[in-house]
Amino acid sequence: MSHNTFGHLFRVTTFGESHGVALGCVVDGCPPGLPLTEADIQGFLDRRRPGQSRFTTQRQEPDQVKILSGVFGDTATGTQVTTGTPIALEIVNVDQRSKDYGDIKDKFRPGHADYTYLAKYGVRDYRGGGRSSARETAARVAAGGVARKVLAGISIRGALVQVGDRMIDRSRWDWAEVERNPFFCPDAKAAAEFETYLDAIRKSGSSIGAVVEVVAEGVPAGWGAPVYGKLDAELASAMMSINAVKGVEIGDGFAAAALSGEANADEMRAGNDGRPRFLSNHAGGILGGISTGQPVVVRFAVKPTSSILAPRRTIDRFGAETDIVTKGRHDPCVGIRAVPVGEAMMACVLADAFLRHRGQVG
Repeated sequence: MSHNTFGHLFRVTTFGESHGVALGCVVDGCPPGLPLTEADIQGFLDRRRPGQSRFTTQRQEPDQVKILSGVFGDTATGTQVTTGTPIALEIVNVDQRSKDYGDIKDKFRPGHADYTYLAKYGVRDYRGGGRSSARETAARVAAGGVARKVLAGISIRGALVQVGDRMIDRSRWDWAEVERNPFFCPDAKAAAEFETYLDAIRKSGSSIGAVVEVVAEGVPAGWGAPVYGKLDAELASAMMSINAVKGVEIGDGFAAAALSGEANADEMRAGNDGRPRFLSNHAGGILGGISTGQPVVVRFAVKPTSSILAPRRTIDRFGAETDIVTKGRHDPCVGIRAVPVGEAMMACVLADAFLRHRGQVG
């Protein structure tokens, strides 16, 4: 299976399956001399970890990360720092229940990658989906913890802004609220509504989709490149690579199609620091593929979880028509835990953009 690596100068290769012994990643291209310990990464993994509320899968994985290479004790400072060599990170799986998938090993889950993996490779790991499982994203979050070390002074925060057809009220946006509810929701009132809504979805044996917004502040003007190295194109590619993501937009995204030229234009005035002061940010902090110095704003849509208890029609690998019910432990809304994953992908793309910018223009 190819294409397990992304990035250019800051490169991440992930490995492992949902029900394998372990999963993890190798981060190549991280600059030397950056303080890095397992504790620096663990906090991000803890936010993504399953089983923390009834609204996510009840699989109990501690997701403890172990740094296998790429760090060394700095005798001058007494701290552990990166050496500039590949950083290998490992996360051991401890709570696999492969027997949960025995009844569907020959059946294709509608909406899942079961059929396409078999069509391509002639073999598929039916235990949780193997590489197509959202379990793979734990490795991305670990890599994002390393990427954040490269991005000094840049804040990256994500939030759940929509569940099904229920949306937040942006006038009530409070970043502090994101850490106070199980949905990473910035609107306390909407979070309470999400709770009631998802309880009904969960009890019915179904699932629902969501929209996640990720914002990076402190990104200077100039990152990214024209034409084929556009920062927004690489962000879109990174977010679309996350399991179950079916749509990505930058800034106003699709809503920009309904605006006039006057309304969409991010007008500028002279700032006190000599740099332009933008009066709006419809572009999401990127123009011509290059960052403007405004917050970089990305949203992505996550489809409903394909593994559900409700019966559906399908076929098996032999071509016979049948029905399928997926037992086991699954997220009624996988978009919830996609918030820290989106943050991690933003961090990895921006770390790569920073190193490439520095390499070209100093």
